[in-house]
Amino acid sequence: MASLSIRNVRKVYPNGAEILKGINLEIKEGEFLILVGGSGCGKSTLLNMIAGLETVTEGEICIGDRCVNNVPPKSRDIAMVFQSYALYPTMTVRENISFGLGIRKVPKDEQKRIVERVAETLQMTHLLDRKPAHLSGGQRQRVAMGRAIARNPSLFLFDEPLSNLDAKLRVEMRAEIKLMHQRLGTTTVYVTHDQVEAMTLGDRIAVMKDGVVQQFGSPQEIYDQPSNMFVAGFIGSPSMNFLRGKLVSDTGHVAFMLEHAGKTTLLPLPEKLALSLKKNLAGNAPADIILGIRPEHVTDAVSARRSETADGYLPTEVACVIELTEPTGPDTLVFSSFNGARITCRTHPRAAAVPGQTMRLAFDLSKAVFFDAVSELRLA
Repeated sequence: MASLSIRNVRKVYPNGAEILKGINLEIKEGEFLILVGGSGCGKSTLLNMIAGLETVTEGEICIGDRCVNNVPPKSRDIAMVFQSYALYPTMTVRENISFGLGIRKVPKDEQKRIVERVAETLQMTHLLDRKPAHLSGGQRQRVAMGRAIARNPSLFLFDEPLSNLDAKLRVEMRAEIKLMHQRLGTTTVYVTHDQVEAMTLGDRIAVMKDGVVQQFGSPQEIYDQPSNMFVAGFIGSPSMNFLRGKLVSDTGHVAFMLEHAGKTTLLPLPEKLALSLKKNLAGNAPADIILGIRPEHVTDAVSARRSETADGYLPTEVACVIELTEPTGPDTLVFSSFNGARITCRTHPRAAAVPGQTMRLAFDLSKAVFFDAVSELRLA
């Protein structure tokens, strides 16, 4: 395995389009890095540059202690797993896995030993004599992974490998990939647009937008402390709720005043959060502030009253009009509105949520985060 350093990397095409705008990432040996973002954010371009399939306009890409900007792909000691599997249709699974070993002139008996070990690792020994046409999508992706493992590279690269699979298979293959990484410990860079894959697989995540890394950190850090509104809205399903308003002093306590459609609603903030905001903003609070709160921190008031809260804090209750419900089994998603503001929450599956009716929802504002309405950056 090897570390990976990406230093001030830019990619500009001849037509002037700048796809990557100075990327800086340091990936440790054995780390699993996720590059996540929407279409066109530059994540696949960056992966192709690491692989040597795209040239670097500016900056350096180093695998271990070696700068690989001008090193051809075959000499970078990497293995890549593609979205389309890229298997040879006329070859058996055994031949597909051993193909790269033959190119490197590995002795036949050693090839056989490696193929059998890889097949056992991925639980596909019984598939070795089949051809790709006789395999399911999940089995083909497993073969593509096996071919990569057989090379024993210092770096694995995955380019949206699960996007062609159905939902059940994606969950199964996510587990396979995670187990494979735990067993092998090979440094891995994985590209996806699926934030669930990003949260469940990565040691660290780089969230990208418009060729810029918006935030780089652990999954929990990015989920709990998003650096800006884009990250907050992109990571998490359903996405974070955003409410525009102001911080005001209400009888000596700090509250968030929501203004919408000519109406105002005061949401008192927990004392600890209010003191932290006062200290860090030091009287320099922006005129408009966005309050962000995740759906799991908004629930039906009846369930909230039954739950214990830290430091005696009681969630703020607001009467909302239910627009739509989505039962998911363990809970129900409720899409509602109050004063024209849209709110998504998670409630108990047996909560009395009926579209068109009013329901009291409880906001656990101790879990809220705040953003500057102009810059969209999170306030300390």
